[in-house]
Amino acid sequence: MTTVAKTNAGDEGTGSPYALSHLDALESEAVHIFREVAGEFENPVILFSGGKDSIVMLHLALKAFRPAAVPFSLLHVDTGHNFPEVLDYRDRTVAGHGLRLHVASVQDYIDRGVLRERPDGTRNPLQTLPLTERIQSERFDAVFGGGRRDEEKARAKERVFSLRDEFSQWDPRRQRPELWNLYNGRHAPGEHVRVFPLSNWTELDVWQYIAREAIELPGIYYAHTREVFSRDGMWLTAGDWGGPKDGERVEKRLVRYRTVGDMSCTGAVDSDADTIEKVITEIAASRLTERGATRADDKLSEAAMEDRKREGYF
Repeated sequence: MTTVAKTNAGDEGTGSPYALSHLDALESEAVHIFREVAGEFENPVILFSGGKDSIVMLHLALKAFRPAAVPFSLLHVDTGHNFPEVLDYRDRTVAGHGLRLHVASVQDYIDRGVLRERPDGTRNPLQTLPLTERIQSERFDAVFGGGRRDEEKARAKERVFSLRDEFSQWDPRRQRPELWNLYNGRHAPGEHVRVFPLSNWTELDVWQYIAREAIELPGIYYAHTREVFSRDGMWLTAGDWGGPKDGERVEKRLVRYRTVGDMSCTGAVDSDADTIEKVITEIAASRLTERGATRADDKLSEAAMEDRKREGYF
């Protein structure tokens, strides 16, 4: 990570002309991580879902290697219950940048009888096997993810380089120190490393960076009128995945999404924030992380995310 120059005494208020802004420092760190992986690993891949964090991650990768092409392919685990607007954005982005996209389909595993639908209709926990098997079959040795430490307490334990064993499992006791931003990518055959270039970013940082860089996002991140129904305190989108049930009334509301995942477990929030400036103001005033406020799969238990990470999930 590039060192931020300190201002001299008396420079307060004006700042040193050589000092990096907060966003510049975060960008510099992420670019360094992408280049470090390109130099250390043979076959990295970027997890790309069309969500805001993966979009920012791809934007940073494009910056890191411009004017050359990004030397990594993309991987998306498609649950079959993804928002159509997000899938459209994913495909347009891949085509626009001439990238290669791998798609691991949860529906394929269900059709083959390898996985079974859950009673609640949620497919997010079913992503682990398609993800880990695709990593093994393609022999990816480094996998970029958009996880941030501010999202959830299990993710707060992650290193930037997170070692996974031959079964893609995470053991916090095997994580390595990263003093002075030195990253250790060594791994045995069959193991791989999950890499989190946005680890030190917050949700507010992400949105401020999107605003600064004028990055396009799927429209569902901004306030829009949508047919939703209430379940467990969240506004969910009606769909073939199993909602609504008897007694759950569908209504039109002005909502937006703070995070985007499987439709069956990703809730919308009431909001009139239809511009990026309004979204930033809303996020700055929020006291809940986007996962804590809108992700039902993280509410299954106190250790839901950590349990999935131990099994191979991000």
